[in-house]
Amino acid sequence: MELTVWRTFVTVCRLGSLSAAAAELNHTQSAVSRQISGLERQLGVALVRRHARGVRPTPAGEIFQRHALATLREADRAVRAVRDFRDGAPVRPLAVGATPSLAAGIVPQAIRGLLERSGPVRWSLLPGLSAHLHDRVIAGDLDVAVVTDAPPGLPHDPRLERRFLGTDEMVVVLPLGHPRAGQGPVAMRALADETWVEDNDGSAALLRRQAARAEVTARIDLAAADLHGKLALVAAGHAIALVPGVLRRALRADVATVPLVDPPTRGLYTLTPRQDPHPATAALFEQLTTACGEARPTSTSSGSPARAGGGTPSSPPEKPYVGRGEA
Repeated sequence: MELTVWRTFVTVCRLGSLSAAAAELNHTQSAVSRQISGLERQLGVALVRRHARGVRPTPAGEIFQRHALATLREADRAVRAVRDFRDGAPVRPLAVGATPSLAAGIVPQAIRGLLERSGPVRWSLLPGLSAHLHDRVIAGDLDVAVVTDAPPGLPHDPRLERRFLGTDEMVVVLPLGHPRAGQGPVAMRALADETWVEDNDGSAALLRRQAARAEVTARIDLAAADLHGKLALVAAGHAIALVPGVLRRALRADVATVPLVDPPTRGLYTLTPRQDPHPATAALFEQLTTACGEARPTSTSSGSPARAGGGTPSSPPEKPYVGRGEA
């Protein structure tokens, strides 16, 4: 079986349309249809089912799609490795993944420190949620993922090494004109009448849990597509939001943050493959640990204002923590 046909099949499944796949692959629709039909004849089973709005994989097609994706990714890695060798690249490119909040500040800062310490290294950064990044490391697409123990938590996978970076305290982000902007730590009960905006289920669950601890209800009346949309709604004065503390230095200028009394926290981790780790992984971990320490505010549980500061990360939780917000 030719990998070109496999690539056509996974493209059709991803787009759900023969015509869309043909346009992306620069083929005719009839050529794409012939490739899929030929693949089905070789395997002796139907791989896609046509319906009014396009196509979708059959149960057998879903199984083949999963294995075909893994094979194509490995084939692409093989081609890149040979080209790097041909071009005399001393070290393979470093592929890093990070959650949106970590990709907005800590990870770029750590990579800058890595480059200053270790010299030039080709690198790339892919933002995503923790579960998706976890799967990308296993698939071989990423050398390291910087993730959180947000819902549904981080699974224990023997193929990956998980290392604790530090603890992140969540903060509330407000429009600049909000009465509580610039104040010290605020109790959740004092925000009971506010309108909140959220951009994912995990973060919303964390907010509801924090409100329940204060015996109030968080009115999440607005939803945003992503973190940028969430902050835009706050800046325009439509709502307030709960965001990771590590974002404080990377936030837009037209919003303000206020720490919470006894704030919710989440753990920050790196995920790396146990086999064939990238040579720069250890040095990047050191830089990430430093960046996390600099971005982490001092504890607000005592009622003192949060502020940026150094220090070493706190110890990892003794038990796996499931159900913290993701961003």
